[in-house]
Amino acid sequence: MPYPTDDSRDRPWVMRTYAGHSSAKASNELYRRNLAKGQTGLSVAFDLPTQTGYDPDDELARGEVGKVGVPVSHIGDMRALFDEIPLDEANTSMTINATAMWMLALYTTVADEQADAAGKDRDEVRAKLSGTTQNDIVKEYLSRGTYAFPPAPSVRLITDMIAWTVSNVPKWNPINICSYHLQEAGATPTQEVAFTISTAIAVLDAVRDSGQVPEEDFGKVVGRISFFVNAGLHVIEEIAKLRAFAQLWDELCQERYGVTDPKMRRFRYGVQVNSLGLTEAQPENNVQRIVLEMLAVTLSKDARARAVQLPAWNEALGLPRPWDQQWALRMQQVLAYETDLLDYEDIFEGSHVMEAKTASIVEGARAEIAKVAEMGGAVAAVDSGYMKSQLVSSLAGRRMRLESGEDTVVGVNKFTSTEPSPLQAEGAEAIFVVDKEVEEQAREAVAAWRADRHDQGAKAALDRLAEAAGGTENLMDATLECARAGVTTGEWAGALRGVYGSYRAPTGVTAASSSGSAGSENGDATADGTPTDLDEVRRRVRSTADELGVAALRMLVGKPGLDGHSNGAEQIAVRARDAGFEVIYQGIRLTPGEIVAAAVQEGVHVVGLSVLSGSHLEVVPAVLDGLARADASDIPVVVGGIIPPKDAEQLQRLGVQRVVTPKSYSLTGIMGEFVDVIREVHGLGRSERSDGEEQREETPTGV
Repeated sequence: MPYPTDDSRDRPWVMRTYAGHSSAKASNELYRRNLAKGQTGLSVAFDLPTQTGYDPDDELARGEVGKVGVPVSHIGDMRALFDEIPLDEANTSMTINATAMWMLALYTTVADEQADAAGKDRDEVRAKLSGTTQNDIVKEYLSRGTYAFPPAPSVRLITDMIAWTVSNVPKWNPINICSYHLQEAGATPTQEVAFTISTAIAVLDAVRDSGQVPEEDFGKVVGRISFFVNAGLHVIEEIAKLRAFAQLWDELCQERYGVTDPKMRRFRYGVQVNSLGLTEAQPENNVQRIVLEMLAVTLSKDARARAVQLPAWNEALGLPRPWDQQWALRMQQVLAYETDLLDYEDIFEGSHVMEAKTASIVEGARAEIAKVAEMGGAVAAVDSGYMKSQLVSSLAGRRMRLESGEDTVVGVNKFTSTEPSPLQAEGAEAIFVVDKEVEEQAREAVAAWRADRHDQGAKAALDRLAEAAGGTENLMDATLECARAGVTTGEWAGALRGVYGSYRAPTGVTAASSSGSAGSENGDATADGTPTDLDEVRRRVRSTADELGVAALRMLVGKPGLDGHSNGAEQIAVRARDAGFEVIYQGIRLTPGEIVAAAVQEGVHVVGLSVLSGSHLEVVPAVLDGLARADASDIPVVVGGIIPPKDAEQLQRLGVQRVVTPKSYSLTGIMGEFVDVIREVHGLGRSERSDGEEQREETPTGV
C-alpha cells in the first residue's frame, strides 16, 4: 500500500505486522483483515521448511509446517496467499533469505498473472512492484540459521537477484541487510553496526565485480539497498546507533562506491522491535517495552524508520491472535496520528549527549569494520567463525549480567511478585494454536500438486536450473521458468544443493566463555576466595563424575528439525562447558535419528534438546523413541524452549526428565538441574548444594 501523505507533517512510516500461519488461504484472510484495519504494508512470515528449502513432506519438515509462518510450496500457494490483493498496489516485505530468489520469482509470476487477468501490460505492473525481500544470508550463518547453501553460492544468488531487479522490478528492494538478529544473538551496538556494514560491503562488491550492472547504473543498486534493524530498550543508545548507521552508510556510498546523489545514499531501514526481549513473566509489561522501543526508531527524524512492524505482547508465550496483532498496529497509529511527533525537525540535532554517543559507536564500528576487512571481508569472517564467536561471547556476558542482577529485567530478576494477569485469563486460548491437521493437509496437498502438474515441464525447468547453477549465467530467468512450470520449493532448493552441496555453519561455542564475564556472583571465585554458584556446580559435576567412575560428565546439546534460533542452545553449551561438562554440540538442523546416533556413539550422560519453533510435541517424542530402539532409554532427556505448561506436562509423561522454559533464566541453576537429573537416573540421590544455589532456585523467576 502507498505511504499515507499529509503535506503539513512528515509522512508516517509504512505500518506492518509480521504475520502468516497454517496455510496460504488462512494467511490471505488475515492479511485482508489487517489491511482493512489500516495496516499500510504486508510483512510475510514464512514457515521454516519454506525458509530453508524443503517441502512439507520432507523428513526435516516434520512438526514445522505452518508453525512460525505460512508454507509456500509452489506457485499455487503464492496465488492463494495474495488472492484479491493487487500486487501492483501493495507494499510487501518478505522475511526470506536462502530461498529469496525463489519467493521473488513466485511473487513476480503471480503479478504477471494478475496483469494478464486485468488486461494490463506485464512490464508496467512489474515496474510498480514495491516491497522487500530480506535476502541477507550472511546473518543467517551468524544468528537465525535459515541458510540452505554454502556462503559463496549464497552470495551468488543474492548478486544475481539484485542485478535482475535493477532492470526488471526497479522499485523493489532486493535485499534488506539485517542487523535485527545480530542484536538478538548478542551483538553490542558497535558490533551490530560494524557487522552489518561489512555485509553490505560484501554484497555491493560482489554485484559490482560480477559485471552484470553497468557502471553508470550502479547508483541504482546502492539506492535500493535497505536495512532491517532491531531496537532494544536502551532508547538513547538505540537512537545513537541509528544515527551512526546513517553516517557510516553515507560515507561508504560516497567514498567506496562514488554515489553522488544524496537520495541514493539515504540510510533506508525498516524495523521490528526486540521480540526476544519480551518476557513470559508478567507479559503485560511487554506492552510498554514495545512502545518504548518504537520510540527509539521514530523520535529522530534524521534517522527515522521507513517501515515499522511491532510484535504482539504475548509473542513470548506463543503465536499471537489477530486481536493481539491489531493492538500492536494501533500502537503505531496512535503515535503517528495522535501525537505531534511528525510535526518537528530532528529534535536531537545539536545535542551534546547524542553527538558524543553517536561518535563513540562510529569510532568503534570503524575499527571493527577494518578488522573484518583484514580477514577478507564478511564472508571470510563467517567461515573462520570470528563473527559468530564474538556474538556468542557478547551474549554470554549479557546473560551473566542478568543472572548477577547487574542488569534488571522487571518481573524476571526483580519485582517478581505479581497479581494474576487478566490478559491470560483464557489460559491456553490466550495464544493462537495451529491446528494439528495443518501439516498432514500440506503434505497431501504438495503430493497432489506434483501428481497433477506437467511433470516433464517441471523436470526440464529443474535441469535448466542445475545447468545454469553450474555455469555463470544469471539464475533468475531459470528460476522464473521453474515457478511457471510448477516446481516445488523443495525441488528448486534440491536442484541447487545438488550443484552447491550442503553446509553447516561454525557454532562459535568453542571460542566463547561466560566464566567471570559479569560480576562475582556467577563467575569464578570472588576476590576474597568465596565460592560462587558456578564454582558449586563445578564441584557437583566433578563429584558426580567421580561417583560414576568417568573422567567427565558428557552432555549432548541438540537442535532437532529446522529451528535455527540457536542462541539458547549455544548459551547452554557454553555454560555447561564452563560448569565442567564435556559438551557435544554440532549445530542446527539435525534429524532425531542423527541426535540419537550421536548420543549413543558419544556415550553421553544427558541429552538437551532446544526447540523454539513449536515443534516440540513432534520432534521430542521422535528422539525418545529413537533412544528406546537403540537400547539407550537410560540416557535422560531434558528439553528447553517456548513450551506451554500443558505441553510440558505431556512431554514429562512421555519420559522427558526436565522441561526448561525462558522463565528459568539462571543458566547456572539449570546446570545444577542437569546434575540432579543425572544423579536421579543413576540412583545417586541429590548431592549437597550450597545455600546460595538453593536460595536461587527458590526465588521466583520470570521468562
